[in-house]
Amino acid sequence: MNPATTIDEVITQLEQIVANSKAEDDPLGYFAALYLQVTIKVKEGIANKFFEDGPRMEALGVIFANRYLQAYSAHQSGEQVTLSWVRSFKLGDRYWPIVLQHLLIGMNAHINLDLGIAAAEVSRNTNLDDLETDFNRINEILSSLVGEVERDLASFWPFLKILLKLAGRVDNFLVDFSMKLARDGAWKFANSLVGLSNDEYQKALSDRDDRVANKARIITNPGIIAKAIFSIVRLGERGSVKSRIQRLSKANAG
Repeated sequence: MNPATTIDEVITQLEQIVANSKAEDDPLGYFAALYLQVTIKVKEGIANKFFEDGPRMEALGVIFANRYLQAYSAHQSGEQVTLSWVRSFKLGDRYWPIVLQHLLIGMNAHINLDLGIAAAEVSRNTNLDDLETDFNRINEILSSLVGEVERDLASFWPFLKILLKLAGRVDNFLVDFSMKLARDGAWKFANSLVGLSNDEYQKALSDRDDRVANKARIITNPGIIAKAIFSIVRLGERGSVKSRIQRLSKANAG
């Protein structure tokens, strides 16, 4: 898969991943379906002049998306990817993770690691502070992920949120991955990359990757009670992987 150069190419490649995932009943398609809809919203925002600098926002969106697209392609080819994406992709080989976990672990890698890198790269020859307003605006779009996740899951297993609340886990589990926290962390990370030498830059990326990968443990090992409840939810999830990907796409398209 060649790197995308425009947001339209990003959308095309995401559509292909979704189509392949549906054909293969691959749970990795859950995150791709959600991300596709967010990318479409970003494109619409650029067209509607929602952002201060449309061309720069498209460049940011393309750099950001390529971090995921290239990681996905490398994983499919058996090549090395960042540890954060290893944690996410490996979840696709397991039966027990529920849709929520697949979505959150993808969000963890892409937002907590990739977004800050993309912001720093698109601002390499300019002042990063000039990006802040549009960075916050793109996160207004990204913030819809949490609400959409909750809405989408209701179509798979309506009692999930009730069970999580009964277990006392829903707030901690979702707040840890809220877009506000991820946004703030990504912006701080982007700022920390400014002015670093190449060696310092690579070390900063490696250290951040390690921390984000460790954060994924909250998703894969949320505790005994939550894990038991997730097992019940998993057994009650309706339909095939293909049908869930399809419904996830339709839910976010509306």
